[in-house]
Amino acid sequence: MVVVLGVSLWMINVVEMQLRCVDAARAGARAIARGEPPDRVRQAMLAALPADAHTTITRDNDTARVRISVDVRPTWGGALPVLAVHATAVSPLEPGELP
Repeated sequence: MVVVLGVSLWMINVVEMQLRCVDAARAGARAIARGEPPDRVRQAMLAALPADAHTTITRDNDTARVRISVDVRPTWGGALPVLAVHATAVSPLEPGELP
């Protein structure tokens, strides 16, 4: 029973991190599309994510793309695996914003 509870709590932690990554990627893509500086956007995203999160910000002719990846480690017990969580968001550039 304790093992089932532990694995269940671990999976809740992974899902929670996935949601945080999706929210941060979406907010970052919108901010880049509005023309905000990439360094400021990256700092804002990392404030909502763990310190070991990796972010990639790209802009092309008509879209802004943000990709976030985080390795989620169990906070207790090394028997559970490290899981990689990824999120990508794409937003069209606002009118008047140059690539």
